Amino acid sequence: MSAKGRPERESAPQRESGDGSPMRGLRFTKMQGLGNDFVVIDATRTPFTLQAAEIRRLADRRFGVGCDQVLVVEPARGDADFRYRIFNADGGEVEQCGNGARCFVVFVREHRLTDLREIRVETAGGLIVPRLEDDGEVTVDMGVPRFDAASIPFVGGTGAIDEPLEVDGTIVSVSVLSMGNPHAVQRVDDVDTAPVALQGPRIEHHPRFPRRVNAAYMQVVDRATIRLRVHERGAGETLACGTGACAAVVAGRRHGWLDERVRVVTRGGDLTIAWAGDGSPVLMKGPARTVFEGEWRGAPP
Repeated sequence: MSAKGRPERESAPQRESGDGSPMRGLRFTKMQGLGNDFVVIDATRTPFTLQAAEIRRLADRRFGVGCDQVLVVEPARGDADFRYRIFNADGGEVEQCGNGARCFVVFVREHRLTDLREIRVETAGGLIVPRLEDDGEVTVDMGVPRFDAASIPFVGGTGAIDEPLEVDGTIVSVSVLSMGNPHAVQRVDDVDTAPVALQGPRIEHHPRFPRRVNAAYMQVVDRATIRLRVHERGAGETLACGTGACAAVVAGRRHGWLDERVRVVTRGGDLTIAWAGDGSPVLMKGPARTVFEGEWRGAPP
């Protein structure tokens, strides 16, 4: 057993080509959380060196493995158990990913990198503490949401529950906040007819969001249930967005539309989100699954 609860693990044997020479490639695990899919890389022993163009090739669904995000597991730099990095399909590194955090927990346990059930994880958006539950699902303490404009960042933001945003000549009312990454949430009557594909990219690249933003469309079904679609920056619409689900429930709670515990229905499945109110962390609970493992031959030698 190594430090921080990690069992020692032997390196997997290297495959050989037909002529007996070693095959060079990048070992990966394909995972999904409610259809939000990931390529997960173990970089606890070998540094992760792929550049943006290589990440784009890896994430390509026709010429690569295909995924919404690439997740990288690294040794912690500070007082945590691991460091966790997230790269969108466009090759850009981002701060946080809720569905990815759940997959992270399943990955490090299945690969015997730790036997801990509650894990302290460094991310670019701050420390998170995911926990494997007895039912096999993962609960993630996603931290306290932030509303000040500088933390998001949101140019000209006031921290109000609703902020006016001009999109293609129309004023859209959005709730803007950070869950370690930026979100703009709006309420719609029916998510099935929401302008996710057309308006979502416009909001993502709006000049008032200098680091871009995730655009969420929320339909309130009742005080304990919402339906949600999210256009994620750098990835487009995904089947589910964990931080988007957290942001939507926080926005609904601030408006007084929702109770403390909410079922979030996405196109990929359901999440349970709980938020007690200002100053409290958001808790997210949901599944994570391994799909397959492999070796990407598009990796540089």
